[in-house]
Order: sequence, then structure tokens, then C-alpha cells
Amino acid sequence: MGKVIIAGIGPGSKEDITPAVLEAVREADVVVGYKYYFQFVEPYLPKGCECVDTGMKKERERAEQAFELAEQGKTVVIISSGDAGIYGMAPLVYEMKHERQSEIQVEALPGISAFQKAASLLGAPIGHDMCIISLSDLMTPWEVIERRIKAAAEGDFVTAVYNPKSQGRYWQLYRLQELFLEYRSADTPVGYVRQAGREEQNVKITTLGDFNPEDIDMFTVVLIGNSQSYVTDGKMITPRGYYTGTQERAEKPGQQIMMESFRTIAGELKRDYPLDHKWALLHAIHTTADFEMEDILYTDVGAVETIYNKVRNGTLKTIVTDVTMAASGIRKGALQRLDIEVKCYLNDARVAEFSSANNITRTQAGIRLAVEEHPDALFAFGNAPTALMELCDLIRKGKAKPAGIIAAPVGFVHVRESKHMVKPFRDIPKIIVEGRKGGSNLAATLCNAIMTFDDAKQLKPGRDL
Repeated sequence: MGKVIIAGIGPGSKEDITPAVLEAVREADVVVGYKYYFQFVEPYLPKGCECVDTGMKKERERAEQAFELAEQGKTVVIISSGDAGIYGMAPLVYEMKHERQSEIQVEALPGISAFQKAASLLGAPIGHDMCIISLSDLMTPWEVIERRIKAAAEGDFVTAVYNPKSQGRYWQLYRLQELFLEYRSADTPVGYVRQAGREEQNVKITTLGDFNPEDIDMFTVVLIGNSQSYVTDGKMITPRGYYTGTQERAEKPGQQIMMESFRTIAGELKRDYPLDHKWALLHAIHTTADFEMEDILYTDVGAVETIYNKVRNGTLKTIVTDVTMAASGIRKGALQRLDIEVKCYLNDARVAEFSSANNITRTQAGIRLAVEEHPDALFAFGNAPTALMELCDLIRKGKAKPAGIIAAPVGFVHVRESKHMVKPFRDIPKIIVEGRKGGSNLAATLCNAIMTFDDAKQLKPGRDL
């Protein structure tokens, strides 16, 4: 009695064929497969070994012939590209063995799959939970495929895409991109490899937003990163946590919870946003559990990144808040790390006298004093609309030139008006919580978002907890 060995020969390079598969080929009486793949095993075939070509799309006939040859007492090796168990011949052969009630021994030998080869060429994109989806709807209804795409995108899986395009299947990859953009940032890294391991090999890294399905053909494997994937030194990385787990910036339990919360929020956003606006939005929703922030959080284009760059280059050294509660919510670790001072003048001994003499609120008086000493600070308002209105007046008089403004006063009197008043200052980067909503907690968390903007691409909040 012969036997059937199902062997994955890898993606196409002789160097990627495993020793176990080579040993099986050397002992084969017959090799069955698609003729294109014979070239990769011919140097290892024993003398007299027969190669049986069954042609493309003849998988069932291939398996039947293998069993018939094995029943003649021959050792038959069915070769399959990549790993025979991944969109390959292995399931079919085992199903046929059961169907035929065959006594033939069947053995499957793993091979390096195309997505593994592609991943190694791209860097380390599959370092965390991942899945594989085939866009071929020859045997799977598109409705099922689309459900799986949505689950992969919402579940934040690194996703390998097989059979992305063919001559008659041209639109499915566009739909996949559209679905992923509902759940993932446009900045999500995407890598793809054409003819992995072969002479025609081509490797490219782009982003989900810039990805062009027209660059893809049936010989290409696409890998879409998760929310933590990033690109560095031309390589695509999805961290598992081993490195950060041994570093000074190891993720503490509080940060781990915050990261999971951010991933949950990101998956429930109604649409995609530019990275710096999204970073502020995630902080705002995390602090309030209020998804209305999607509609009422306004940021100037690039505001968060612009203010962060002032922190990074050392030109922003002071944050001024309207009330002490806002100041207390700004993370002390971040302030110390970035050498930034937070000032709130509400309890300054001069404020009571100044407000009484000028018939203004104490928060207004505090802002006047702040502008005298720190006219170029980042001003953050979470309580008092009168303080924000005072700053606007001082800007118009040329007495203040803030590095940025966070306008999130809360209440019912002059609140909306104060936020409208700040918008005309187009040369000052602004973050505004529109309408009546706001609060010191929001003002503080938006300051924290600015100070940790360098963690935004990896979606790793809570560094300074």
C-alpha cells in the first residue's frame, strides 16, 4: 500500500523549501501538481520519478489521481505552493480520503506560506494577532467574505489578503479598503509583496489611505497593519510587547487599560479623521464617555501637531489654566518629562485686589496677570467663559500671542459666545469644544493629548500615568 504526502513547497524560492519537504520529494515515486511548480523540486527528484501535471483549477482531479497512484503501491507527493493547508490541497485530500473510505496513509508537511514570506520581506508586520482573508468568491459568497472583512477590521487584526484581484475580480479589493477605513486610521501601514521569493519580487509599504488597488494583481499578497503597527527605517512593525515590556516605558496596568479603551473608542468612531484631530478626539471621548464629542470637538487643521512641535522644540514652556482643577488634571509626569510649567493665577494674592479694583471676575484677573508674565503660553480653559473672553480681548489689543488655545469652558452664560470669539484668530492653533459642553477635565485631557502626540501613530496613550 502506498501513501500520499501533501507538501507545501513555499512561496517560490528553492531556499524556502523545508528539509522535510525535500526529503519527501527525494523519496517520491510520483509528484503530482501544477506544472509551474515542478521547476522548484526537479533538482531533488530521484531517478525515474514521474511528474504528473493536472493543470490549473483541477484540484479534485489531482487528488483523485494521487489516490489512484497510491493504491498502486506508490509514494505520491502532491506539491502545493506556500503551505498546503492554507488555501491549498490538504483539506481536499483529507476530505477525499474520508469520502473514499480509503486506507491510504495521508501525511501533510507544512511549508512557508506566502504571507509569512511577504511579512519577512516587509519587516515584522504580523507580530500580534492576525488573520487571513481570501477575496476569491468562487466558492465563498461575497456576503460571507464581507462579514469576515468587517470582523477583521473591527477586531483590530493584522490582516493578510490572499487572492486580492484577478481579471474578472477587480472591485473587491476596493471594497475591502473602504470597509477597513471605516474602522482604521488612513495612516495604518499597508505592505504588499508581488511574486514573493521569485525573481520578479517587488516589495512596497504605503498607508491604508494612499493604498492603490490598481497596483495589485493575483500574484500579490497584501498585509494590513493593526492600530499599533508603524513604519520605521523602511520596515513595517507590529509590536507584541516584548521590547517595551523590558524598557523604562513598560506599559503599566493603567496604561494597558487606557490603550484598550482607546482601541474600543477608535473602533466605534463614525468616520476616520486626521491623526492629530483623532488623537485629541480619543482623549476627549475617553475622559467623558461622550461620543457627541465627534460632532462638537473642533480643531484647527494640524493644531495638535503644531502645538506639540512647539513643546518639542522648546518654544512652549508654560501652560496657563483658568482654574486649579484644570491644572491638577494635567499629567505631572509629562510636565516633568517635557520641562513644562503649569500656572493658574486664580489663587495668586494679587488676583482678589486686581479683580475688585477693575470690577472683573477673579478668573479674568488671573488671565490678565498671566498674559503679563506669559503672553506666549498655551492657554487652557475648562470652566470660565469670562476668562476666555478676556484672553480674546488681550489678543486683539496685541498684548498676548498664545502658542495655542484650548477653549472648553462649560455652562450656560456667554459660553457659546466665548468660543465663537476665539475662532477669528486664525494664526493661533485652537482646540474648541463647541456649544455648552466642556469642563476642566476636558481642558486637562486635551493638554495631555498634545504632550503625548508622539504616541499617536502607535495608539499608545497613558505614557505618563
